[in-house]
Order: sequence, then structure tokens, then C-alpha cells
Amino acid sequence: MPLTDLTLPELAGYRPDVAEPDDFDAFWARTLAEARALPQQLSVTPVPGPVSELVVEDLFFSGYAGDPVRAWVIRPRSGGPLPAVVEFIGYNGGRGLPAEHLHWAAAGFVHVVMDTRGQGSGWGGGGATPDPHGTGAAFEGFMTRGIESPETYYYRRVFTDAVRLVEAVRSLGHVDAGRVAVTGGSQGGGITLAVAGLLGDGVVAALPDVPFLCHFRRSVVLTPGRPFTEVTQYLSVHRDRADEVFATLSYFDGAVFARRASAPALFSVGLMDDIVLPSTVFAAFNGYGGPDREIAVYEFNGHEGGQLFHWQRQVEWLRQRL
Repeated sequence: MPLTDLTLPELAGYRPDVAEPDDFDAFWARTLAEARALPQQLSVTPVPGPVSELVVEDLFFSGYAGDPVRAWVIRPRSGGPLPAVVEFIGYNGGRGLPAEHLHWAAAGFVHVVMDTRGQGSGWGGGGATPDPHGTGAAFEGFMTRGIESPETYYYRRVFTDAVRLVEAVRSLGHVDAGRVAVTGGSQGGGITLAVAGLLGDGVVAALPDVPFLCHFRRSVVLTPGRPFTEVTQYLSVHRDRADEVFATLSYFDGAVFARRASAPALFSVGLMDDIVLPSTVFAAFNGYGGPDREIAVYEFNGHEGGQLFHWQRQVEWLRQRL
């Protein structure tokens, strides 16, 4: 598999002018204010099952528009309050089964895994959170749902869910509210950047792994495969909507959120990635707002990145900052 993008020296200096709307901050301040104005319905229920040496709990919380969203809480049986890692899942995966998510708890963290609304049927153990909001005409998948407007776009709901989950996690009795980190791979990495940008120093660290949803204009034009080609296909039919579509996407660009983030960050990138082009990751990394930032480069890997090899690096890096 060949390199899919720029050379590493070119990537290190890649600082594109990623457009952002004038009312970006106002849009998100209003979105979050509307969500926070609704009561937070939070419940945590023990889950029986084969995992016996860790506590497994089913968490319900109120996300966008007060919609109920589910997550797993997986944590050590003893000790506390503990640092927490909130994880967001890759495209069309759900929270799956608790047994899929034992690593962070085994390393001594409270691990919270958000179920991405409407997703969970593409891989893994499935999802359990519906998305009750309808949209206009869209191509199959999630990238063009509600793309006519930032008000109706699918990721407005997902990013709001993610922020509300972090805020809910801080209130859990076994969590140290001042030590909550966020992470995720691919789509989960893009959600991680959104949360880091929206909450600033409200998270102790951000660990976006091969982050998706960055530098939309370049990604849509150059990425050879899905999910970005969902937008390409949509525009091949709706030929007169390109300006409208990219105006909507500018409110959800990980590179724009990254400018507003301040928490220490550890990124990763695969230089042979043909799903998330390396230049789009570097667009977010090079513009990241916090001074404590690192990127792990996997020269001979694609979208799988470093996998558990990278997770070991994440644990070591995060422990140093806690």
C-alpha cells in the first residue's frame, strides 16, 4: 500500500486556510445552551455478565434536545475517585459489548464508551441509541443527513451528545472531575476534537486517533473511498448545492475545533491511510490551540494506525499528565 498523500516533511509544514464561519462560536454556544437548559436525566445501572473483575454499568444520559443516549461505564472495582477516559466510536460502530472495551479499565481508569446515535450496524457488537430526528434527502450513510443547514446536520446532535456526556461523567461519584480525558479513533477522533474545542480546559487531555471529519473541502475532493465520498455522491446529484454543503460542514470541521482546544493532545496518523488523508490530520494537528501537542506517525500503516501499540503509548502519555 503506497503513501496516500504528502511526504512527512510536507505534512509537518502543512497549514491550510480551513474556512470557518463568522458565527461559529455563537452557533455552538447557542446549541450547547439549549441542550444544557433541559434537565440532565442521568441513570447508571449495574450490568451482569461474563466480565467479573471489573464493574460494568449501563449509563443513560440526556444528549441533544434531551434525547436519551446510552454509554458503557467500565471501571476497576476498588479505588476512587479515579481519572476517566471518555471514548467516542468510529463510523457506524456502536458501543458494542462491554467485553470489547476492557483495556482502559484494566489500566486503572474509569472508561466511558458513548453509543453514537443512529449508528452501530457496520461493525463490532452493535449500537442501542436511536436518532429520532428526521432529515431531508440524503445519500446512504450519515455524512449527508440534514446537510442542508448546520441547524439540522447530523453531527450537531452527535457533538452535543458528546459534550453532555463529558459533563455527566464529571458528576459520577467514582470519577475525579478534574481528570477527565477524551479519545476516539476515526469518527471518534473527530468527535474528540469537537469536544476538546468546545470544552477547552474542561478536559484534561485529548487523544484523537487517526481523526476523521477534518478539512472537509480537501477530504471530499481527494479521498478515494467512503465515508467522505458520501458527500461527493450527494453533490454529483445535487449539483447546485456545493456552496451550501460546504458552508454547513464548516461548522463541524475538526481543524476548526482544534484551533479552540487547549488541553494537552496526542494525535496519531497513518501515512498510508486512504480513508482519512494524512494532510487532513495535520491540518488539525498543526493548527491545534494548545502548546502541549504530539503526533505519533505510523509510516507504514493505513487507517488502522497503531492499534494496541498506539494505545500503550496513549496510556504512558496520559499517566505523565495526570
